[in-house]
Amino acid sequence: MLRVGLTGGIGSGKSAVAARLVERGAVLIDADRVAREVVAPGTEGLAEIVAAFSDAVVDADGALDRAALGAVVFADETARRRLEAITHPRVRARTAELTAAAAPDAIVVNDVPLLVEVGLAPTYHLVVVVQTAVSTRLERLARDRGMARAEAERRIAAQADDARRRAVADVVLTNDGSLTALHDAVDLLWKQRLVPYEDNLRQRRVVPPDATELAGADASWPEQYARLAARIQHALGSDALRIDHIGSTAVPGLAAQNVIDVQVAVSSLADADGPLADRLASAGFPRVPGQWWDDPRPAGRGRWEKRLHGSADPARPVRLHVRLADSPGWRYALLMRDHLRADPDQRAAYLLFKRDLVDAAPEAGDSGTARNPWFDEEYLRAEQWAEQTGWHP
Repeated sequence: MLRVGLTGGIGSGKSAVAARLVERGAVLIDADRVAREVVAPGTEGLAEIVAAFSDAVVDADGALDRAALGAVVFADETARRRLEAITHPRVRARTAELTAAAAPDAIVVNDVPLLVEVGLAPTYHLVVVVQTAVSTRLERLARDRGMARAEAERRIAAQADDARRRAVADVVLTNDGSLTALHDAVDLLWKQRLVPYEDNLRQRRVVPPDATELAGADASWPEQYARLAARIQHALGSDALRIDHIGSTAVPGLAAQNVIDVQVAVSSLADADGPLADRLASAGFPRVPGQWWDDPRPAGRGRWEKRLHGSADPARPVRLHVRLADSPGWRYALLMRDHLRADPDQRAAYLLFKRDLVDAAPEAGDSGTARNPWFDEEYLRAEQWAEQTGWHP
């Protein structure tokens, strides 16, 4: 199933987005509601909190007195961590239960106010952030919750700022306008991205890159790579010996086909054919059917075998190259990237070469043909540069 993380600052309108997604058919898991459920009267969670902090943190009805507990842990980091050790595992376990109970083709939306602060972004296939100007949030908190301005400002300041949220966001929904405008944006997201993403994920279907043209250099490509890499690392753990941004989108200022190339180093390609392939597919990176290899440098030295995965996300094409760590193909991908980063003249020459390839064969896009002699010449230049500079992967 597709797992979507939804977050936004207090007063941003995140709840309105969650409600609209439920109307469209999403399964909603509200982290705040789960957090209250696991410490409700009669639960083991509440009993452990009382054992840790005394019965002064429960009210006359036997329920958790959140204000009293907050007074204990707010300024005491040790006490706060003790509380988190009690509640967080229970919240995770209950969330896993609710997720497992959803239908196999569900789009499960986790509404998590502190998604960024807790570092949960890599655990989702997609992260949606609701962003609203602070002035608008202050007005809403005063109007809808009767909150004093000083208290609203304090709560906003205690959360992650917009920049931190944007860094983990695959989708930013701006909510400074009307509710109708917000609903329209959510509906478009549901129809054009979430529904096809879920279907691709379930079918283990790769979204092919658009190979018809080069895109202008995009300064956000490294940030997009970082989000992808975090998900891959979460899926593979220590089996991913190294993850790197490679290819044209890894070279600042270089126009490229709008596809992120990622290289994952593994200790064995046989492992990449088994559980690792399944874990990548479940994380949103299905295997591309067929056999794949790189043409060696210099030419005539056999094939450099690899495995190739793509993306199930219709809005973010990916080529994920799984290569043996320290193999010639793994090293060459890093060498060419770093040489082009370091040499502006060769970077400009490569761009001209790519444009000629696209003009000659638009359907091939940026990839062109690796058998072109230009690549052998670039390999020799890059090796010479590596020797002169002492470069190593």
